Amino acid sequence: MHHLIQDIAMCIGAAWLLGMVAQWLRQPVLLAYLVGGFVLGPYCLKSVTNAESVETISELGLIFLLFMIGLEIDLKKIIAAGSRISVTALVQIVGGCLLGVAGFSLGGFKLGGPAWDALYLAVAAALSSTVIIVKVLYEKRELDTLAGRVTLGILVLQDLFAILFLAIQPSLDNLRLSVLGISAVRVVTLVTAALAVSRYVLPPLFRSVARLPELVLVGALGWCFLVGQLGEWLHLSREMGALVAGVSLSTFPYALDVTAKVTSLRDFFVTLFFVGLGLKIPVPGAAEITMALGIIVFTVASRLVTTFTPLYLLKSGLRISLLPAINLCQISEFSLVVMELGAKSGHVSPRSTAGMSLAFVVLAVASTFAMARSDGAVRGAIPWLKRNGLRDLDTAEGEGGHDGGGHGHGARILLLGFFRTASSLLEEISRKAPDLLPQVGVVDFNPVVHAQLKVRGVKVIYGDISQRDTLAHAGVGSAEVLVCTIPDSLLKGSSNERLVRQLRELNPAARIIAPAENLADVPRLRAAGADYVSLPRLTEAGDLCEAVRAASEGLLEQKQSTLDIVLAERREVLP
Repeated sequence: MHHLIQDIAMCIGAAWLLGMVAQWLRQPVLLAYLVGGFVLGPYCLKSVTNAESVETISELGLIFLLFMIGLEIDLKKIIAAGSRISVTALVQIVGGCLLGVAGFSLGGFKLGGPAWDALYLAVAAALSSTVIIVKVLYEKRELDTLAGRVTLGILVLQDLFAILFLAIQPSLDNLRLSVLGISAVRVVTLVTAALAVSRYVLPPLFRSVARLPELVLVGALGWCFLVGQLGEWLHLSREMGALVAGVSLSTFPYALDVTAKVTSLRDFFVTLFFVGLGLKIPVPGAAEITMALGIIVFTVASRLVTTFTPLYLLKSGLRISLLPAINLCQISEFSLVVMELGAKSGHVSPRSTAGMSLAFVVLAVASTFAMARSDGAVRGAIPWLKRNGLRDLDTAEGEGGHDGGGHGHGARILLLGFFRTASSLLEEISRKAPDLLPQVGVVDFNPVVHAQLKVRGVKVIYGDISQRDTLAHAGVGSAEVLVCTIPDSLLKGSSNERLVRQLRELNPAARIIAPAENLADVPRLRAAGADYVSLPRLTEAGDLCEAVRAASEGLLEQKQSTLDIVLAERREVLP
């Protein structure tokens, strides 16, 4: 026991110190945990003397991790996923696995009992890191963009695929149709029982202890381990049961509270889990490095093929086809879980696990930098792709002879960029100044917006407003009013000050309207050539002031009812 506590203390201490270093370097802390385990392990400092006990405790981390993943899976979002996301996810997952099985089999990895290295490597390489992607997209403020939503939608469906793989994983040694049928019955039994109990039995039990947060936590953990044990009894796995337990609780009103309370426990045990993985990573030799490089090359190439291709064929445009492909170019932390489960079952060799771990580390670092610079990379790649025969949406319009407005001709008023503010502005124009609507044109690169505006008969030009050539092509030089509505925090590759200067050079006589986020930006935009600078915060503050006054006079419900009526009548492009 003394050595166990000492080993845990060393693991947590190393994880904490290296985690701070990772934070300073803006890298995922999971890398620090793996490196910490490697440094303390038998291949480096040999500081951990009771690795088996650490591994036993870290297994709890795996159970908690899968339970939390289940809690965060939104079944409604999966069901409501659009065809663009669903089709792309299907092609990416199935195509990635098939290419992986073929490629790794040709590379000499075994595919058949008892060794299933090629299959595990293919599945692991098909999954992308939710932790890394969400972190970077959040920092770039791209979670709510079309490319961000496509990326997140694919990640959600990857989680669903992982659940299906965990269901058949225990039966890989005896893969016959009858065995698969029995496995399917076991999975259906587990899921049905968990969902039935969570719907009819757990709600009243949780309501009875809702005022005692510690009992809510204990109840959730009890449910996690109960369903986990049921999964073990059904010859699936405790990990599979924990995942199903989380999914069955994900729709509970207590799910957020449970997630918040379990997070601290999860973080402790998950830290030990990844440090435990690091303990098993040998000093990479030529074979492991070569294997990791092969996995890296395959992952990047397969992601570009299986993500870019369906999005491009679905007429998403080159930009929206490329960005999700770049975003997904890394290996998931869940992939390490898959490889670990394979190692425990004897399906995967230590060499494969080590190679995948090394590939995970390299791609996690590389993809963080690639995603941070993805906009510039895409702008550089699009002209090259066009020269090699791939058509963008603007190319198709030019050849078709119809773009709703002849590339900006006839549009006296141009909206440069189209997000929520522009959507509301267009609705206001259609309601309060319908005579201006035929004179309005829009320049934006969102293919969904592009299609919806065409349906409404609004002139629309596909293009990136940060590019001077796009502005000239869109007819900026002949427009009378130029309206920018995208704040600097959402503009990619430009700023409103730079944009206004370009507009003024292209059209000295136009009236230019631009937004400012800070008061100090107003004189700079005016000096750049803006005739009017809007401050959305002032409009919002005025509305909030009225709401505060209404609340103080007991009229807030009446004000909200009036707003509800107004909102019900609006038909915006971006609701």
